[in-house]
Amino acid sequence: MSILHNRLSKQKLKQYALFLQENRINLSFYKYFNILNVQEYRDNIYKYFYKYHVLGRVYIAKEGINAQISVPIEFYSILKNFIYNFDNALKNLRINKSFNNDKLSFWVLSVKIKKNIVADGIKNIFFNPNNVGIYLKAKEVNSMINNNDIILIDMRNYYEYAIGHFPQAIQIKSITFREQLNIIVKKLEYAKNKKIIMYCTGGIRCEKSTAWMKFNGFKYVYHLEGGIIGYVHDAKKNNLPILFEGKMFVFDNRMSEKISNKVISFCQQCHHSSDTYTNCAYNICHQLFIQCRSCAIDFHNCCSIDCMKKII
Repeated sequence: MSILHNRLSKQKLKQYALFLQENRINLSFYKYFNILNVQEYRDNIYKYFYKYHVLGRVYIAKEGINAQISVPIEFYSILKNFIYNFDNALKNLRINKSFNNDKLSFWVLSVKIKKNIVADGIKNIFFNPNNVGIYLKAKEVNSMINNNDIILIDMRNYYEYAIGHFPQAIQIKSITFREQLNIIVKKLEYAKNKKIIMYCTGGIRCEKSTAWMKFNGFKYVYHLEGGIIGYVHDAKKNNLPILFEGKMFVFDNRMSEKISNKVISFCQQCHHSSDTYTNCAYNICHQLFIQCRSCAIDFHNCCSIDCMKKII
């Protein structure tokens, strides 16, 4: 009988993954397309990924697939061929590779069925995957973003923006993508005839956000092809300057990947320069916050004195 779910606790899976010490590569990909039998699709993905020791997070919905995974390097080509041949909709799919693979990013394989592959909260049936913004390569982005007539928008959450962003980018302050979509149309009502460039980590949020902007009457909408990840890879490949500053937040155990050496954020306790996120060591709190090494020692990896007192 095929294994379709994890049978061990997360703690045991973590211990096992750390014990193996495999050379791995972190990948991410997404695609909006119609999936008829979501359960069958999910089970087939799980069985194959499990067979080749893939770890990570995969969301399957009627509207498509969204994945952030860690793959043993020896199985990368096998997995890539599987994805390209599993469904015609995934043939030649963009697969983003991470910049930093020296830390274990996942220790569990989770393949879940979701209502949406990105939670948007939009009730209008508007989304047409072929009616998104115009894709931009690194060269085009670099030439456009210093133009005062162009609006650059960061479509990530506030804690992602805090440790790294393009200097010219407008932050849409929010905790969730759903909140951003509610805010952005009203906030930029004045700019319906201006050129707007949107970006996110890997591109998936901008597929929906650029389509949403076009649906709401914005005429000139663009987004970075492959998000920040695609931009950096393209810039490096073509020996172009990388204008993104700081770190890129990632939703796995690494928490961030360094893009530039510039530190643009501050420790929330001593207010000195720092770009390292941690979760409060007091599990009932577990707050995500920026903490420098010195404060991590002084506060025992906690966000406050009150939390620290509860673990020592």
